[in-house]
Amino acid sequence: MAKMIEQFAEEIKGVFGYFDRMMLKGYIQPFLSEKTRIRALYALGVLYKDFTSYFTNVTDTIKKNIEEMAKRLGRPVDYLRTAGIRKEEWAKAIQEKDGIRRGLICVLKTLETCKTAKVCGSDEGKLVLKTANTKCLHYYLYFQDKEYGFMFMKIQTWFPFTVQVYLNGREMMKHIFAENGITYECYDNSFTEISDIKKAQELANKFDSAKLSRHLNGIAAAINPYLSTVSKTFGQGYYWCVDQCEYATDIMFKKRSFLEDIYPSLVGHAFYDLTCTDVFTFMGRKLSPQFQGEAVSDYKKRPIGCRVKFKMKSNSIKMYDKSSVLRVETTINNPREFKVLGTVHHKDGTESLEWKPMGKTIANLYRYAAISESCNGRFLDAMQNIVPVRSALEKIDKVCSRKTVNGRTIPAINVWSPDFVRIMETVCDGKYILTGFRNKDVRNAFFPDIKDQTKCAAKTSREFNQLRQQGLIRKIPRTKKYQVTNIGRSIMGPLIEFRTKLFPEYTAKMG
Repeated sequence: MAKMIEQFAEEIKGVFGYFDRMMLKGYIQPFLSEKTRIRALYALGVLYKDFTSYFTNVTDTIKKNIEEMAKRLGRPVDYLRTAGIRKEEWAKAIQEKDGIRRGLICVLKTLETCKTAKVCGSDEGKLVLKTANTKCLHYYLYFQDKEYGFMFMKIQTWFPFTVQVYLNGREMMKHIFAENGITYECYDNSFTEISDIKKAQELANKFDSAKLSRHLNGIAAAINPYLSTVSKTFGQGYYWCVDQCEYATDIMFKKRSFLEDIYPSLVGHAFYDLTCTDVFTFMGRKLSPQFQGEAVSDYKKRPIGCRVKFKMKSNSIKMYDKSSVLRVETTINNPREFKVLGTVHHKDGTESLEWKPMGKTIANLYRYAAISESCNGRFLDAMQNIVPVRSALEKIDKVCSRKTVNGRTIPAINVWSPDFVRIMETVCDGKYILTGFRNKDVRNAFFPDIKDQTKCAAKTSREFNQLRQQGLIRKIPRTKKYQVTNIGRSIMGPLIEFRTKLFPEYTAKMG
């Protein structure tokens, strides 16, 4: 069976795969768990009774540092009182208004819930440090970064000072393309045109997570002055993890109209022919009775189009269209469903190199990319024998509609009438493919109830004329023979199969 990319290779410019949206988090590891916090406070020389006052001073220092930095750079600091405001749109509006091409765009601050720790009394009358939920001020710093494009870093200004980073892989590639002389065109967050796709993919495959980690450390140090104390005390700064990662494979078509033609068939095939358990194949897993979790497939119609999504626990793969691009996108929220080759420490003190559940560390981003690329590839391989639905329906609609040719009205054809079905089956007979057919060859099959051959021949001639005007048959030059056209075969063949085979099979299944 023909795979979609092979089937429509002539209509496709190329295929490009890379990270899309990435959400990273930075943690100060000694502050993460209740056990490590006790040791951390001891190392910092902070008593439980001084916990609140000590970290209040740290919070004030962070706030002051961010606001002074924004003031020094001449960038606005806006307080958002409501949660419904779309911060990214707010920042991009400021960027466009002020023409910011590099550096800090703006700072947004708002109250949000967070996980923290608080000192409270125990049943024994002692002070203890427990995990708690509270609200504190969060700062969103939006940047137009030289290397990583539009991004933001959010910092929780109260203990444990967790940071969150948003990056977009397409924004990263724009900088890399510019450095390497590759021109491109974009629609929304997709590349619709890349001048050298092979070179672009080679550059994308060289993504360096260590470089990204160093870059984020530099930004975090500029935002959070308390990191110098953390580094001196514990010998480390933020530990970077991947909270969510999207990897998109874009199939760039030459024309939007062609993608519109096949997209209904792609959606129909994905939704009706594939099942929720196919997500195991896409994700490189075997369907096992021991599997505990949820596997789901769903279809969603949006104002901009529709998308099909397959989900296995918290990881998913989806398909949707954007302009002339068909996008297949894998989202990994829980990397432990996949494996990574790494060092395993055994209880006897030995080590070995084995496949183990993948962690969220930023160092595994190369593996995120490899897994996601394979998932997308397996999904695309499942898209086989796709029918250009829209153009096929348009062909049938034309046949079923009246038209005017040279001032004469050509009546519409009822493609489901018994008479026309009989005519279709006759002219599409394989014995006429090479030699064609004449009036006398088919007249009795066309109208078996008409005994008068003169009347039958005249009526057959009128049918020939109508079929010719509708483009279903053509006259072979310098002969009295006719042949079914390519358009005629593409319309009549499927109609015959549907009426004689597919429809009866479907009704039998439905009972």
